[in-house]
Amino acid sequence: MLEFLLNTIIAMSKGVGYTVSLFVITIIFSMPLGLLCTFMSNGKNPVLRAITRAYVFVMRGTPLMLQLFFFYFGITKIPFIGQFLVMERFTAACVTFVLNYAAYFCEIFRGGLLSVDKGQYEASKVLGLTKWQTTVRIVLPQMFKVVLPSVSNEAITLVKDTALITAIGIMDLMHITKSLVNGSAGSIEPFIVAAVFYLMVTFGLTKLFNYLEKKFMF
Repeated sequence: MLEFLLNTIIAMSKGVGYTVSLFVITIIFSMPLGLLCTFMSNGKNPVLRAITRAYVFVMRGTPLMLQLFFFYFGITKIPFIGQFLVMERFTAACVTFVLNYAAYFCEIFRGGLLSVDKGQYEASKVLGLTKWQTTVRIVLPQMFKVVLPSVSNEAITLVKDTALITAIGIMDLMHITKSLVNGSAGSIEPFIVAAVFYLMVTFGLTKLFNYLEKKFMF
């Protein structure tokens, strides 16, 4: 029993690499992209504003798994250009997750941006600050304080959503878990080990964001 459990942990630890890598890549790229989309969505250019809002609507309004299937299977079927858009499984997963979560972060940041009092902008003009200086020194710090709890929730949701990549055959934690269960006549130990892995990552993120909230909220 102990030997089986140890072998299960070793086997599943190989799939953790894909899970953690997808999480890190998504966070690193989706947050800046989401912030850029926020500025485009609130900008004065009507074309960029319409395109950005349409993108956010589509990415938030369709299932993440459907988007995974599209970027891995469907995008290659687009006439003329599909042959140039073929991606490896993990690359397709990264693209999908970054675009999906950027849309959610866009709305989170937009809400934080709207929460900044208009008096802050007027005060910055009186102080002679440029628009860029106002954004970087005044607006963004206040916005991030407001959105931090929502960003924390999205990060924790992302940890769990990474399990969806098993649908396109990536050997992530969930894929290996299913394989171990099927190969051990329905043993539940792999499920328990997988749950522990996910809970450990979630616990670490929760502690990290609690620390950040205490540090920046006061």
